[in-house]
Amino acid sequence: MESQSLIHQIISGFQTGGPWMVFIAVSFTLSIAFTLERFIRLFFQYSADGPSFMFEVQKYILANDIDGAIRICNGAGKAALPRVVKAGLQRASRDETQIQNAIDAASLEVIPKLERRLSYLSLIANIATLLGLLGTISGLITSFAAVGMADPEQRQKILAIGISEAMNATAFGLITAIFTMISHNIMANRATQIIEQIDEFGVKLMDLLSSRKFKHSSESNE
Repeated sequence: MESQSLIHQIISGFQTGGPWMVFIAVSFTLSIAFTLERFIRLFFQYSADGPSFMFEVQKYILANDIDGAIRICNGAGKAALPRVVKAGLQRASRDETQIQNAIDAASLEVIPKLERRLSYLSLIANIATLLGLLGTISGLITSFAAVGMADPEQRQKILAIGISEAMNATAFGLITAIFTMISHNIMANRATQIIEQIDEFGVKLMDLLSSRKFKHSSESNE
């Protein structure tokens, strides 16, 4: 019963919120869609357990099995870190500059995908706040204009309707903005974590490949 009452209140508030409520509802729908899409990408598709992944790759590199390390990367799907590591491994036989260039190029390809559409969430949060403010002003203008022309008996009712429109628009706009801002911060932090993993383990990969070359050059000299 309480849930039905809450749903009824939400529907009633939306209906009395005025024409700007439609635009706020569209903003909220877009916010949910972008949040779900980014959540799936950043927490599942592009995500990888960096330490565990690099531990497995390290074992193959130290065993001089670069193909095995590449197979580990291929088995990680579309995860961001394995794609960058794979680019470096594919040039393991080249000099350090070419390996670093491959890692940098793969990073430049992957990082924009991690940050894609995050700016839209920030924009929606700002727009929702402004739409709520517009609804507030519109409701108050309508209310005071009608009060000036209405009969004394109807003024209180018209004023109540106008204030209800203004407050509901403000509330729905702020709810949309708060939800979107929280979503943006969560997704942006997750993207930053993945980028930091790419930077950290990219350096470690370079160190592993350099150590491997030094080891094998020393063995050949002996």
